[in-house]
Amino acid sequence: MGKRSRRAPAATAEPRRKAPAPAPLRRQAAAPRRPGRPSPEDRPKPPWHPVPLVELCVLVGIVLLVLGAVNHDSDRGRLLLVFGMVLGSLGGLDTALREHFAGYKSHTTVISALPAVATAAAVFFAGAPWVAVVIAAAAVFAAAFWALRRAFMRRARRRRG
Repeated sequence: MGKRSRRAPAATAEPRRKAPAPAPLRRQAAAPRRPGRPSPEDRPKPPWHPVPLVELCVLVGIVLLVLGAVNHDSDRGRLLLVFGMVLGSLGGLDTALREHFAGYKSHTTVISALPAVATAAAVFFAGAPWVAVVIAAAAVFAAAFWALRRAFMRRARRRRG
């Protein structure tokens, strides 16, 4: 404790007054948007819009991850962990694909990683050496990144008018 906290309050001749009530909060005008930046209202809606399917998918994925972590020593627990990761990833991937291909926000790196990981898994299980796995995954990632970036730029230009 510091010195100030131990000091007794100074005696005043005047009784303490109540602090004035704060003024009611007013809604401030929204800050002007930077040109070329989409607003959250412009976010593309999924075809199943009123139903929160992506959020439910992620929630079920989290529940499966927790159940799998509790029971991680058994085959059932490992299976729950895998399905939890898959469901959580699908929820994020859905949003990333929708926003990317609508020209709302670029998710090029995340989407490019999907074919790169699939290629790495295929090359690995084919029995290729690690160097070949890394080179194949890097090549697929670079090609997908280039193609996805071009697709986003086209759609973003079209979106802006």
